[in-house]
Amino acid sequence: MDIQLIQFEDYLRNEKKLAGNSISAYIKDIKELKSELLNHGVNDLAEATSADIVAYILQLKQSGKSASTVNRKLASIRAYYKYLTGEGIIQVNPAVELKTPRIKRQEVEYLEIAEVDKLLTMPLDSTSGIRDSAIMELFYATGIRATELISADVEDINLRMGFITCDGEFGKARIIPIGRIAKAALEKYIFDEREAIIARNAPHKPAVAHEKALFLNYNGGRITRQSLWKMLKTYGEKAGIEKKISPQILRNSFAVHMLHNGADLKSLQELMGHEDITSTQIYMSATKNRI
Repeated sequence: MDIQLIQFEDYLRNEKKLAGNSISAYIKDIKELKSELLNHGVNDLAEATSADIVAYILQLKQSGKSASTVNRKLASIRAYYKYLTGEGIIQVNPAVELKTPRIKRQEVEYLEIAEVDKLLTMPLDSTSGIRDSAIMELFYATGIRATELISADVEDINLRMGFITCDGEFGKARIIPIGRIAKAALEKYIFDEREAIIARNAPHKPAVAHEKALFLNYNGGRITRQSLWKMLKTYGEKAGIEKKISPQILRNSFAVHMLHNGADLKSLQELMGHEDITSTQIYMSATKNRI
């Protein structure tokens, strides 16, 4: 990796405070751009022109890349050249005038309130059922992402004040209220069943006693994405809901029901952790359909 990319990576980590996976995606995108420009005789990214960048974007489109993929790569390119301009390495930003491809919006799939109510009654009053109930109540009460829920630690939950702290996709922490019902479900899980899981596993797995994860599996480790999806699918089928139950549909349901109940778009954007409000605006279509 050349010195400019190394310095850009440091900038993303230390100044922009981005998460590791976001930094890796940015660097990967810039490396792909560099490789392609080299094939066309541009030996230094700092020497690229607007025409070079436009040609690269057109090539991505012609190769069948989706608009969302092109937009992500374009965001990386913009960030890189904005950094070079800010550092005085280049005087003219070749990416500043590039337009974002329009993404065809699909209809948002969400659950009606009656469907949510039925889904949330499915878990039994058992160790796994109490945990699963807390998971689904937290999903619906906060609209957090699956990754955020899986990576949540016990210390991220403040039961006394009633909120959860999430790091989010862009390294920006946000605080989300969890509501009375979700709070009660979490209290029951954390103080009863979570402690029981630890007590059962700690004698032969000492590390379990120090496990920070909020949601544990049967063996005392952090739950996985696969087990989370399987659990939601099982409860959806049990409830007789025809829609495919997933973390995203619960996140969508949270957002749509918030708007139905009078939440403003800016507040919802902050709760959802969207970097761009256009990502939040897709939920307005469901509200318009309802009206």
